[in-house]
Amino acid sequence: MTEIIPGLQGSIPSNSKKGIPFVAVRKKVAACAKHDVGDGGATKGINENNTVIDWHGLFSIHMPGYYNAIINGVSTVMISYCSWNGVKMHGNYNLITGFLKDTLKFRGNLSILSSRTELFGFVISDWQGLDRITSLPLANYSYSIQLGIHASIDMVSSFDIEITHSLTCCGFHQEQLTRFMNDLTFQVKNNIIPMSRINDAVKRILRVKFQMGLFENPLADTSLVHELGSKPVLPLPQRANKILVAGRHADNLGYQSGGWTIEWQGLDGNNLTEAIKKTVDPKTKLVYKENPNTKYVKSNKFSYAIVVVGEQPYAETFGDGMNLTISYPGSGTITNVCVALKCVVVAISDRPVLIKPYLACIDALVAAWLPGTEGQGVADALFGDYAFTGKLPRAWFKSVDQLPTNVGDPHYDSLFPFGFGLATAPNKGH
Repeated sequence: MTEIIPGLQGSIPSNSKKGIPFVAVRKKVAACAKHDVGDGGATKGINENNTVIDWHGLFSIHMPGYYNAIINGVSTVMISYCSWNGVKMHGNYNLITGFLKDTLKFRGNLSILSSRTELFGFVISDWQGLDRITSLPLANYSYSIQLGIHASIDMVSSFDIEITHSLTCCGFHQEQLTRFMNDLTFQVKNNIIPMSRINDAVKRILRVKFQMGLFENPLADTSLVHELGSKPVLPLPQRANKILVAGRHADNLGYQSGGWTIEWQGLDGNNLTEAIKKTVDPKTKLVYKENPNTKYVKSNKFSYAIVVVGEQPYAETFGDGMNLTISYPGSGTITNVCVALKCVVVAISDRPVLIKPYLACIDALVAAWLPGTEGQGVADALFGDYAFTGKLPRAWFKSVDQLPTNVGDPHYDSLFPFGFGLATAPNKGH
């Protein structure tokens, strides 16, 4: 299995030492060997259980894969939830620092190779791995942080993740993140965790990122899209077994029109769903459900989903504010549908709204602005009768804390930059 590493990272150059992490830039990614160690030997095969075995058995049965991974230049190693003879791996200094980093030399030696510095690899915790060092998770979180970081975990992977209408499907729970940062900072300031340990972790992580070229090329390389195994999501197929249309804005003409429509603050109506009905194949079954739960989505065998969400209509002062969020229950609709099914999210708003927390869950995002009575125009582009060609007239922010954000600002760092927009080709015959 370790032969996959050169495929992911690129082959180690012939003039480089074996066992030193290497990632060729642009077309390659950092590989991860996991879950170190003994993950497959847990008692009765139970997940996160105790692996009971002596030193000889551990090294002869469970360790060879990690040795070969390091020889092949793997960049990262993830630690196991399991215990070895009752000691949680996430806090096992002897096996992470003593054996993995010191004996197996998962650290590298600095030398110059083609004007780049060869790298140390780094160690990652599993999801909530530090939390679970204690038998009851989070029972003594400060101690768990101390034990895990001291054991030589360099990167702590995500905190408590929840799927609710108020949180994202793929984001950090803010309270947990804050608690971790505060506890870690306190322990460093009070020399419980030495600063040298933090410096070592930061150096390892940054060196791998530099080797990958992430600072020179921080954004996705869209020139490689044609090499992906899957087809682009858009345009959507007009002929499908069953399509789910969800979201309060999908069947509400007033929401699609915005303020100053008939009335000052706009009004209710209906439309975009009707346009989709007119566009798809007559044999395609179309189901509209405003805010379905995940169980409903999974159990109805939909081919794909179109989720239409956005802001409520407003005019003048009623649009002021620093939230710029998708109106309730739109965020919950996205998570309920898009974690279970291939989906396109259509954002109905007259300005950028907070969308970054949901990007990892969705397959395509369309900024439809306020299409008004012309929902058919949106449907035409969704299903390929016409191409998407639009470009953003302003930068789309990552978080409201950045606002205002404009091209040329000293700290300009947008989610989608000014002028961004992916183009599609219309279906043949249109």
